[in-house]
Amino acid sequence: MTAPFYFKVNLNKYGEMKLQAEKENKTFRNAVIGYLIGALLCFGGLFYLSKQLSRKVENRRQYYKEVSAQLSKYQSSGEYLSVADVDKLAQTFSNRIFWTKKLEALSRDIDQQLAVRKLSFSNGVLTLNGIIEVSKGVKEGDITFDFVQRLKADPEISNDFPEIKSGSKTRQIAKDTEILEFVIECYSKEALAGKKRPEQ
Repeated sequence: MTAPFYFKVNLNKYGEMKLQAEKENKTFRNAVIGYLIGALLCFGGLFYLSKQLSRKVENRRQYYKEVSAQLSKYQSSGEYLSVADVDKLAQTFSNRIFWTKKLEALSRDIDQQLAVRKLSFSNGVLTLNGIIEVSKGVKEGDITFDFVQRLKADPEISNDFPEIKSGSKTRQIAKDTEILEFVIECYSKEALAGKKRPEQ
């Protein structure tokens, strides 16, 4: 007796092949779409960077034009600092009077025998108006003389005011007390230069 002969026919083979082909087509299509989207994003990013760089370059070019125009204007109008202007500016800073230090020095030079009730600065002259109580045994002239000498000896005062001298003196009665009003004048270098300048 012979063994039975049989074979198996897969009727779904065509369907499987069709599904496989569709799957491969779909994968390919998705890959192409993903590549195109990625390429579009890259091109979009490059385009954005190019725009930004172009804008920065344009801003720099505009700024350069404005600076060049301002420089041309100053050069043509002469509104720039010359050597004389710089010298004048340096002289202004070197001739400044630092009043805080001057007031500190005055507070040291004023003693208990006198009082400065007013001070003013005009046309390069520092004027001190003071009073002294008149009493027996006190020589008012010596007090004002000593005060002037202390001012002259104080470099913080005499460096800016090389000439210091006594001015007018007046005796009067204030609240049943006899006082002597005196004036001390301190001349700055500029004031002395103005005094020595010949009249025109």
